Parts: sequence; C-alpha cells; structure tokens
Amino acid sequence: MENLKVTLKDGTVREVAAGSTLADLAASISRSLAKSTLAAKLDGKVVDLTRPLTADATVEFLGSDTQEGLDALRHSASHIMAQAVQHLYGESVQFGIGPWIANGFYYDIDTEHTFVPEDLAKIEAEMEKIVKQDLPIVRQEMSREAAIKFFADKGQNYKVELIRDLPEDAVISLYTQGDFTDLCAGPHLPSTGRIKALKLQSLAGAYWRGSEKNKMLQRIYGTAFEKKADLDAYLTMLEEAARRDHRKLGKELDLFSIQEEGPGFPFFHAKGMVIRNELENFWRKLHRKFGYEEIKTPIILNEELWHKSGHWDHYKENMYFTQIDGANYAVKPMNCPGGMLVYKTRHHSYRELPMRVAELGLVHRHELSGALHGLMRVRSFTQDDAHIFMLPSQIKDEIMGVMDLFNVVYSTFGLSYHAELSTKPEKAMGSDEVWEVATSALKQALDERGMPYKINEGDGAFYGPKIDFHLKDSIGRTWQCGTIQLDMLMPERFDLTYIGEDGQRHRPVMIHRVAFGSMERFIGILIEHFAGAFPAWIAPLQVKILPITDRNMEYAQILANKLREADIRVEVDERSEKIGYKIREAQMEKVPYMLVLGDKEAEAGMVAVRVRGQGDVGTMTFEAFEKMVNKAIANKA
Repeated sequence: MENLKVTLKDGTVREVAAGSTLADLAASISRSLAKSTLAAKLDGKVVDLTRPLTADATVEFLGSDTQEGLDALRHSASHIMAQAVQHLYGESVQFGIGPWIANGFYYDIDTEHTFVPEDLAKIEAEMEKIVKQDLPIVRQEMSREAAIKFFADKGQNYKVELIRDLPEDAVISLYTQGDFTDLCAGPHLPSTGRIKALKLQSLAGAYWRGSEKNKMLQRIYGTAFEKKADLDAYLTMLEEAARRDHRKLGKELDLFSIQEEGPGFPFFHAKGMVIRNELENFWRKLHRKFGYEEIKTPIILNEELWHKSGHWDHYKENMYFTQIDGANYAVKPMNCPGGMLVYKTRHHSYRELPMRVAELGLVHRHELSGALHGLMRVRSFTQDDAHIFMLPSQIKDEIMGVMDLFNVVYSTFGLSYHAELSTKPEKAMGSDEVWEVATSALKQALDERGMPYKINEGDGAFYGPKIDFHLKDSIGRTWQCGTIQLDMLMPERFDLTYIGEDGQRHRPVMIHRVAFGSMERFIGILIEHFAGAFPAWIAPLQVKILPITDRNMEYAQILANKLREADIRVEVDERSEKIGYKIREAQMEKVPYMLVLGDKEAEAGMVAVRVRGQGDVGTMTFEAFEKMVNKAIANKA
C-alpha cells in the first residue's frame, strides 16, 4: 500500500498508509493526542478526524485549547440538541440552522410546541442520554437532487430551501448520529461521547434567515465543553457578568436609561454625563498631544453626498431619511463624508500632510428592535472619529501613531487587547490592486510593531481593509472597539487633492479610525469592566461626606466647599440616619472615598477616611486627604 508524507505543525514529517484517517494518524503519534484531539486542519482547512488521507499533506491537530476545536465540539452539541428535541417532540419538528457561535451554539426550531424554560432541563437530560450512547457521527455526501428528496421526504422544508440556494453542481454533505441526520458542512466530532459537559441556557425568537418577512422560529441557546471544570468556570463567569450587567448597574447607579419613547436612543442622566464628559476631556487632551485638530460636522446632509460616498449603494438599509425644502436628505450613519467636505474647503500642500482631523460625531443607524441591547447596540451614538489625510509615504508611520494612541487609551483603563486584520469583502468598491496595496500597508505596520494579529478574510469595510482592536475586560470577555481603516477610494470619489513637491495635484491617502468605538458602547463596557466601581477620576461622585450628627453638619459643609473649589466632586449626606446606614448606602453607590465626621474629627480638624475596597484607613488631616484624592485623579489610578 502506498505511503503518504504528512507534515505536522512542529515541522516533523511522518509516513502513513494512504487511506488512513486523521484519527488513525493521531493515535499513531500518542494515545494522549488521540484522546485530546477534537478535529484537525488538513492543508489549512478544518475537517473531521474521520477524513481519510489521500495525498501528501500538512496536518494540525485541534483540541479544546483551540477555538476551532471548541467550535467543532459545539457544532456537534447543536446536532445532539436537535436530535433530543426530535426524540421529545416528534418527527413533525422542523429545523432551521444550528451553528456554533462564540462561547456556545443554538438551533432554530419550528414546532407547534411553545418552549418554556422548564423544557430546557428535559431536553438537556435527553442530550445526556445521547452523549452516553457515544454514537458515531458519520459524514456522507449526496448530489443536490438526492439531498432535496431526502429532506423533502422527511418534511424538513427549511433544509430543502437551504439546499435549493446552493449551486447546481454542489456536493451536499450530511451528518448522521443514530436516528438523526442533518444537513451540514461540518466539521464534527467523531462521536457524541466526546462532549463531557453541556448546558442549555436560554430561549429566544428568531426570524428565519434574519428577515422580518419570514416566520419567527424558536431558538434554543446552549454551550458545551470537553471538561466539566471548564463549563463550571464559564457559568461562574456568566454569573459575574450578570452581576455586572451595565443595564442593571446603569439603573441602580442612575447613569442612563432607555425610554419607551425612544427605543435604541439612550438618555444619559446627570451622573452618566459626568462619566461621559470626563471621557471626552481625556479624549480631547490626548488627541491634542498626538497632533489632531477637532471639528464638528452636521448630522443631516443631502442625498447626493451619500451617493458619492457609496453609502447609498452599500449602507442604505441602515440609514434614516428626511425631506427638507422638497429635497431628499439623510441622517448621517458615519462621519467620514463630512470630514472630507471640510478637507475640500481649501487647497492643501504636501507640507501640511499628514492632516489629522478628529470629531466626536453623533450618528444614527437603523438596527432591528431585537438586536438592541442597552448601550452596547443602539440606534444613535457618538463615534470618536478621526480622519488622517496623508502622503502615500506616510501610511506606515501614521498607522503606528494611531496604534500608540490606542495603547494609551486602553492601558489607562487596564484593558488588554489583540488585533484582527479584515480584508476585502465581497461587496466592495475599488480594484483588487488598490485593496492589495492598502492591506499590505496595514500588515507592514502590524509586523513592524510586533503585534500578533488574526486575519479575517472578507470582513473589511466596503471602502478599505481595517484593523479591529478587541479589548479584554476584567472577567475575560472580549469587546471590539478600536478600528483603523485604510482608504484609497474615498479620496478618489470626493476628488481630494494636495499640491505635491512637483507643483502638481496628487491624491491623498486616508485613514478612518475610532479609539473608543462609540462613547455609548465604551461607557457600557467600562460599567461592566469596573462593575460600576469607577476609578476616582471618572467616578460620578468622588467623595461622600457622612456627618454622624447634625452637630457635625457645618464642618461637613466647610470641607465640601473646599473640595468643590479643588474641582473634586463631593456630596454631603444630610439625612438624619444612623452612620452605619449612611456608610452602606455610600458603598452601594460605589463612591471611591467617604469621610466620616463626628465630634472628635470636628474638634481636631481631622477626617476619618474610608476608601472603597479597603474600608477604614484611619484618621488624617483634611489637607492629606485632599492630596491623596488629587493624586489618584491625576494618575488615573
């Protein structure tokens, strides 16, 4: 029998018999590898372990320590859930799609039975039975016509619709485990028994294929892990995330609200505005330091502008429109066209470039009501936008300068991050050559900074490739915030020019970038990151003074006035309540500093200090306390 050469991830080469499966290869290397491997990469493509080797190849084995391995495990869990639902609710149940998603999986289901939370435990118990049976998960391929007949005979109309949308010559893959067969591209685990821990989490509604014109299906969400300890750790994290939910804390701390009169349009309350204003002050000071000038552009601009920018063709369904004096106008979904109009108001020399222009611009985008989520997904938000107009020779340095600015922003809040590079999407403006030049420039900047990054093929903006910065918060979740987009197309569409050293007109290159992403979303992230216990410099209330009796009220007001003169945000609790109650209330408000004032402190001209997270730190002079607070604010501790 012919032997094949297989190159492993570490560069070693092994010989295997043609027709051996990837599972056979793993077992020949070691028992522990065979036991821990969930899927494999064959010549860069993730496949099942049951895939036979038919030619020389490169192979990488994927365990639960890789995202691809977990994705395969969770994809298999979604099929197990569908099989369990079919066992419990009959053959008449119709299935939509059941993919893996970040941290779990879901399946969309059409059935006369209305699922309630109590059903999840029943379905989960049936899933456990299927796992214990350790059923082989077997892949088979069918022609398009045969697959349509197979699912039509089973009454699975959604599957038939999906297959009909595939190309005429497509080879359709199906996966079978016991008495359940599903349409699926894979990959999957070798058997159901490889899933050692699973949990069904919630129910939701979802329109078939995401369209409001289609039927609403029932969606069941769940998660799965290879080890129970990993599941337990994840569920603990979810409990902590629920405790930190920015919608809950936003209400408790009186920071913001979403009203029925404006779904998706946040109302910032007085305390929330303190946080917002401090973030804006920080943003402005940092941008001045990095050589940016601030502008402001209108919210409503005429339709012609959005045709020119390409938003009309590529983003129209997400925009709001109005009429003024009989002409069509649009509410801006992005700030960039306005920034380009500002650039065009005068002529520019190459000596002026790079020109860095920043804007805290309010934008509006239509989001489906079901997608709205507190401050994280809204219909109106302020982007901390900036546009850099530059010479082609300045691209790399400017991108690295933006990275340096982002690093200052995120490190200030204790947020670590990683980068992802997104390339040309299917629906895009411009030639492949222009996109290649722009994408290469982003890669060079990342490589020169030594920053690890992941490539997301086809996920760029319609006008250029981009680098997205994903932040990791205090409980390990990631959030996409900062973006750097390189654009050689908008300057062409808007006929932007500068006079070069040769006295001729030339086209500038443009960077679009945001650091916070949006003020609203970033505030939501910070609420959850800090669990509402903000650092002193952005805390809505920095000091709360707690007089023990009415006799101490005058002393409390004198100190409060001194703190206000020093620009420290302070409040006196004037209520006739016991001091223990006042302390507990201030703790619930997550105030960084408390001053407890009794007769002893008033007579000595001292203050008893309580620090959030530390409790009573003793008595000190007012001057020493003020110095301590000012230092924490100045250092953004």
